[in-house]
Amino acid sequence: MLNLKALRTLQSEHEYHAALKEVRPYFENEPEPGSDEAAHFDALVLLIEHYEARHYPIAAASPIDVIKSVMAANNYSRADLVTVIGSKARAADLLNGKREINLDQIRKLSREWNIPPGSLIGDVSA
Repeated sequence: MLNLKALRTLQSEHEYHAALKEVRPYFENEPEPGSDEAAHFDALVLLIEHYEARHYPIAAASPIDVIKSVMAANNYSRADLVTVIGSKARAADLLNGKREINLDQIRKLSREWNIPPGSLIGDVSA
């Protein structure tokens, strides 16, 4: 029987590193689905993810950073961006941070470059 009172999140760096060490072998020898080892692996991963989200948060990329990253990954040039956006001046202003991306540009980039629209919206709470 599962003792739910014994379950808890990782509480320290020491526990976090111990969990990382314990989960590592599962990546080399994946447990059989449905086995106790698979359940243990899943639990460790959840605990590690939770700890990392609390202690090592990763800031969301700005829409401009996303565009630049997609451009670099696909060897797109400024001219390629102009083709999608439709204006050399707007593309330059966008990449230089002088202008924010607008809804029409989000739609075009999402459609043409397969960028999820949410990654181009940015932090609306800022």
